[in-house]
Amino acid sequence: MSSESFATDNTIHSGGLAPVSGRDLLILILGSYPGEVSLKVSEYYGNRRNHFWRLMEEILGIDSSLSYDERIEAIKSERIALWDVLYGCKREKSSDHSISSAMPNDISGFLEENPSVKYIILNGKTGAGKWFYRTQKDILVCDDITVRIFPSTSPANAVFSFEEKLKEWGIMRKWLLRI
Repeated sequence: MSSESFATDNTIHSGGLAPVSGRDLLILILGSYPGEVSLKVSEYYGNRRNHFWRLMEEILGIDSSLSYDERIEAIKSERIALWDVLYGCKREKSSDHSISSAMPNDISGFLEENPSVKYIILNGKTGAGKWFYRTQKDILVCDDITVRIFPSTSPANAVFSFEEKLKEWGIMRKWLLRI
């Protein structure tokens, strides 16, 4: 997948980012679709104002000042995968609220290839949560996978403070310690 096909107006964005995954995965974190900055730099949570990497530093000890490649290797070593619910969509800038013409990723196929995944974290209610529940209903009937919406790490999500996000996202640590 390539991030070459994206625009800053209300045109179709397609390509997204390839999934980040390692071996014996336990957790799959799904965003909705990469924001403009993430697409431009080809990095998950590439907008420095996004709280994702700061949360991973607090929860998992992954230094947010490491290079992107080092952070990715660290997250994979924690048995965590990153991807997005959508492969493409139509939207204005990076707004999840304006998403339409959604083209879903093959998350069921990803899970078939990675049967060790037991938890799916949806990064935000109005983005990943909304589009997951609209496009991935088959996964919701899986008894052996827990799906949970966590507060969006986006800088646009001012409803939750960093501390509130940290408390919710911190549940991830308990999941990793159970195995």
